Amino acid sequence: MSENWVGQNIEVTLGAPGHGGFCVARHEGRVMFVRHGLPGEIVRAAVTEDRGGSFCRADAVEIIVASPDRIAPLCPISGPGGSGCCDYSHATLAAGRAMKASVVSEQLRRIAGIERDVEVEELPFTGDGTGWRSRVRLTVDLAGRAGFHRYRSSTIVTELECPQVMSGALDGLNEEKWRPGAELAVAVDGTGERHVVEIAPAAVSKTGRRSPGRRGASARRSASAQQRAQRTVVGSGRAHEFVAGREWELDASGFWQAHRGAAQMYSDVVAEWALPNPGSVAWDLYGGVGVFAASLAPSVGTDGQVVSVEFSRRAAADGAAALQDVKHVAFEPGRVERVVELLDAPDVVVLDPPRAGAGKEVVSSVASRSPRRIVHIGCDPASFARDVGLYREAGYTFEAMRAFDAFPLTHHVECIGLFTR
Repeated sequence: MSENWVGQNIEVTLGAPGHGGFCVARHEGRVMFVRHGLPGEIVRAAVTEDRGGSFCRADAVEIIVASPDRIAPLCPISGPGGSGCCDYSHATLAAGRAMKASVVSEQLRRIAGIERDVEVEELPFTGDGTGWRSRVRLTVDLAGRAGFHRYRSSTIVTELECPQVMSGALDGLNEEKWRPGAELAVAVDGTGERHVVEIAPAAVSKTGRRSPGRRGASARRSASAQQRAQRTVVGSGRAHEFVAGREWELDASGFWQAHRGAAQMYSDVVAEWALPNPGSVAWDLYGGVGVFAASLAPSVGTDGQVVSVEFSRRAAADGAAALQDVKHVAFEPGRVERVVELLDAPDVVVLDPPRAGAGKEVVSSVASRSPRRIVHIGCDPASFARDVGLYREAGYTFEAMRAFDAFPLTHHVECIGLFTR
């Protein structure tokens, strides 16, 4: 076992960005994952985690030779030892997008075996990279203070100085005491109304595990979707959002794209790429409140059908209410992997799974029904690349791809792929 380097400050030259918001460096034959640096920089890195294997984790605490892409950090709480969100806040937006493009290309090459140049596009309302986020979740510590998780830690940063969120969204929240262990869902909706909802702590079993007796990503999704008591503190608790001239009303704590420009852009891409035949069946999987179902409905026409599958019954009900005038859209609440087995074969499928991706079971179920076109949205490069590989194994061609900077100042990126057979 190698020497434990935790606490050491080591001078290194940073290499390529890696998936997770760090740059890769090497020292004495070992790999270091260094946050808060940029490719090509020479930094002094403080080792924060070392489990004795082939790599360790570190923070760049001193910049010896800076990159021309470095700027004064836009986030005051995300540096070494701080919150884990704005890990690219020290880079120009162009540099951040270039790093994200490099990571997506590397994941596609390593996991899916595909060589592809990637361009990460800016979304509307991004501006200088601040004030684009309309939704955020805060965690409440044991003292009742709201804040953000520190990187790879259960401790909380209680300074509410996140530059991502829209102006005024967090005002006054650090002056209140909240229920320890709760979450605060904060949203500024399409009308400009601000909502703050306190969500009770998740149930914990006697062994201290959430979701006792369950395993895997689907279990975690199930646990997070369990009904928890909510208390609306600011606003009505019901958000109003708009895409393509249509209005949705949904819980302020429910899912909606965080970036103000994302929902409309993704809806436009789905409409452009899905192209279901008139009179056919289209699936909208992990459909939420049916934004993509609305994009598909005009193409299938009244002789066809769009089926939106969403685990959250509340979201499905909100979607049905928003699209009640579109009689050929049906909402089927339930687990995607179960519901799709009961549906008529589709001409096209749109999927927008959570960060863990669709996975082998869902991709296999979809591919076995032989849709002509599949549009897949993924918010994690690794799980997206894995699903790309699964589609290709099932006989689909990875025809087109677009990537969006849906989370400026962070390493996160949204990818949309088109698959045809």
